[in-house]
Parts: sequence; structure tokens; C-alpha cells
Amino acid sequence: MKIDVLTIFPEYFDSIFEFGIIRRAKFAEIVEINVHDIREYATDKHKMVDDRPFGGGDGMVLKVEPLFAAIENLTGTSDRGLYPVGTRVVLLTPQGKPLKQADAKSFADDAKHIVMICGRYEGVDERVTEALVTDEISIGDYVLSGGEPAAAVFVDTLVRLLPGALGSDTSAENDSFSDGLLDCPHYTRPAEFRGMKVPEVLLNGNHAEIEKWRHEKALEKTRSVRKDLLIGENGDM
Repeated sequence: MKIDVLTIFPEYFDSIFEFGIIRRAKFAEIVEINVHDIREYATDKHKMVDDRPFGGGDGMVLKVEPLFAAIENLTGTSDRGLYPVGTRVVLLTPQGKPLKQADAKSFADDAKHIVMICGRYEGVDERVTEALVTDEISIGDYVLSGGEPAAAVFVDTLVRLLPGALGSDTSAENDSFSDGLLDCPHYTRPAEFRGMKVPEVLLNGNHAEIEKWRHEKALEKTRSVRKDLLIGENGDM
């Protein structure tokens, strides 16, 4: 997978992709990540990438011309209807669809090239969204100063789902949200610490019982913390 990140603060990403799973995935050529300064695509002598909104109001808006130039350069076209198969242009914005594990899995399975636009200020010129953006993604119901942290979160979520990125092919399958539930509790050595014991079921070697216990605990945790995940389309638990 190839990921291109468009931002006005490329230095934000100087080291953030150089740790852990992402670093290993880059080294193994599972993913290629490039960060681009939107200002490189501005054509005026001051390299302006923002301007005041028409109609007045507070704040600034990222301009249309540099973003069109950047995306046209990275995708080979300025028409989202003509993007190569597997190309997605994502705007990180509070107005976007909340990111879910299933969405990340869909991107990881189907996308070959993702261009991420880090919004700033009051957002981007709407013509960018209308003509170029295939997906608007939000990482939560709150407002950040810019899309850079959201892009970092999205990249991390995606990369760990790519084949070969994790040490085990089943690691991602057992994560929280993968089956609609939160993850179950986990323990490691020692079996007893300050009077707190690891549940006996995890020590008896009966894998069927262990899997049953894990599912029950995951259901219990989800019911306690995220009951909304258990509500079906008809409103039943």
C-alpha cells in the first residue's frame, strides 16, 4: 500500500512513522508512506495556502488551487471519477464519517493508494471535497487543531491490518471491535502477584474453555463500557 499525506506541517510527521509496527512494515516494503508540504504546490511568491472565507466569518480556509495541484500530481488526475482502481483520497475532518474498525479493514483490503488531506483552520475549500475527495473521515466527535493527529491515527489503524505487518496473522482478528466486541482481559507471568491470581481457566490448557471464557469476558466488558455496540438494528441487545 502507498500512503501520501498532505499537510502544511510536514515536520509533525518527522518521527511519528519511525516506531514499532509502522517502521517494520515500511522496512519490509509492506507500506510506503510519503509526507508532502501543501505549500510546495502553491504558485504565488508567498506560497499562500489559505485565505479568508467568502461571506465573512472567523478563521481561514485552505485554498483550492494547491490542493488540486497536489492531488492531480499524486494521482495523475484531478477527477475522482477517473482515479486508478484502488485509489482513495481521504479528507480528515470533524464532519467526516466516524472511523470504525470495519472501515479500516475495508481500506486495508481494497485500497492500493491513499492520499490523506490534513484539514486546518476552518477546513478546506468545498470544491476540493466535491471534486476530489472520495472519503471524509473523523476519528471522534471532537475538534482538533488540524488533521495531522487524525492522519497518524488512521495510518496506524490501517498499517497493522495489512498482511504481514503484525507478527501473527491472527493478531488483528482478535483486537477490540474486530467481532463487534471489546477485547477480553489478558494476563501474563507471574500467575499470582500480591494476592491477585490469574483466572484458573487460563492455566488449565483447555483451549475450548479458554475461548469460551474470553468471549464471555469480552461480552461482559462491552456490556459494561460500550453497551451501544450490542444494540442491534431493531434496538435489541
